[in-house]
Amino acid sequence: MRITRTSAAVALLLAALTACSPVTDTGTDAEPADSAPTASATGADEAAQEPSTAAGTAATLPDMAGKGLQSAQDEAQAAGFYHLTSHDALGRGRNQVLDRGWKVCSQTPVPGTHATDMKIDFGTVKLEEDCPAGGDQGEPAKADSTMPDFTGKSVKVARQALDGSTSITVEDVSGQGRMVLIESNWQVCSTDPEAGAELNGQPVTIGAVKFGESC
Repeated sequence: MRITRTSAAVALLLAALTACSPVTDTGTDAEPADSAPTASATGADEAAQEPSTAAGTAATLPDMAGKGLQSAQDEAQAAGFYHLTSHDALGRGRNQVLDRGWKVCSQTPVPGTHATDMKIDFGTVKLEEDCPAGGDQGEPAKADSTMPDFTGKSVKVARQALDGSTSITVEDVSGQGRMVLIESNWQVCSTDPEAGAELNGQPVTIGAVKFGESC
């Protein structure tokens, strides 16, 4: 009886010690806590695998001179340039509504390696026109306090250069009394006040004829 009671007491003691001891999991299915990838680490890995889209990525811009505007735009985009614009190289301020009806005379920047986020500006003329011999006439500069010399420029360019609050009257000086409707098709022959005169808010009168006609 004494042996039996002793054995029972030993068994109870071992059970109590087992319950108080920390359990160590040695199973092979458990993954160590510090081996799971964190969200930030995973995101960094994915970012490293993606192609760089940072501003300033460089690419080669081809020479577009002599090409149709639509073709030049397509080729520029294929090279990685998407910030595209164009202007009337003759300085008449016409809009390139139908790109296939215009051709490229010049481009800014020049052909070469450039950042792909750079704006590409094409100087253009209509297909039946010659590129300006004296170089790109560019966009009109804003007039300051002095009347610019607009002779030979389009009426549209003159209007754009003058302050938006200026009262402007346009007259056909050919003697035919025509209405000036599409101002980019009319060239300036004279202005009142004259070129060089002070501009202080007074009304401006522009005398004009159609391009191709003599003042």
